[in-house]
Amino acid sequence: MTAPADPVTAPADPVTAPAGPVADLKVALFATCFNDTMWPETPKATVRLLERLGCRVEFPAAQTCCGQMLTNTGYGSQALPLVRRFVDVFEGYDAVVAPSGSCVGSVREQHRTIVELAGDDRLASRVEHVTPKVYELSEFLVDVLGVTDVGAYFPHRVTYHPTCHSLRMLRVGDRPLQLLRAVRGIDLVELPGAEECCGFGGTFAVKNADVSIAMGADKARHVVETGAEVVVAGDNSCLAHIGGILGRQRSGVRRLHLAEILASTQEHQA
Repeated sequence: MTAPADPVTAPADPVTAPAGPVADLKVALFATCFNDTMWPETPKATVRLLERLGCRVEFPAAQTCCGQMLTNTGYGSQALPLVRRFVDVFEGYDAVVAPSGSCVGSVREQHRTIVELAGDDRLASRVEHVTPKVYELSEFLVDVLGVTDVGAYFPHRVTYHPTCHSLRMLRVGDRPLQLLRAVRGIDLVELPGAEECCGFGGTFAVKNADVSIAMGADKARHVVETGAEVVVAGDNSCLAHIGGILGRQRSGVRRLHLAEILASTQEHQA
């Protein structure tokens, strides 16, 4: 596969890895409320994958929303209790892994702003301690575990959509593509206009529905042009938008989260 043009393959910002062997890391799954409510197979796949790679993963049941929806719509002060809950739940872990670039981006970028505006210095200190330990899945696999070949098997034609928050906020670069290229049996094809937004954008899709649909239609057209059986991304929110359009067009293209492909083996197919 020919790598998509920059900024998709641009070098990502460095991510600090916890010290110690993988088995000694205390890893928490941050499932995200969106996945927990609508696509629970994605966090389940994340746990299967991480455990296969030697991690001991815990799911703190007290976790809830990261507060992004409130923050993005101008209600940052009302997101403050969610920031405090996030810190309470996750500060005891060496690493917090989430199958969502969008939610990780919110935690690492927006939580600091929320507590600064609230003037809560104690909470700000706790946020500064926790947020560097929060990783999007591909970051954790490549930068912390140091693997690109996770032992996956997925014999299908696949194209990858880099979501905006993972691409522009987290700067994950080509980490997801490195992981996908190492999957056995995969036929990975380049997506035209890969770096273009799919039009979902959370509340953007609600506030600007016509524009959102037009952008999504362009993305869906590009997916179909690849001849792919499956479109993959690191955020189910964007996949919901793209997949909904593809479904209404009866394109036959499936949508799958990156975690589900990476967790796939000959014995357990996604």
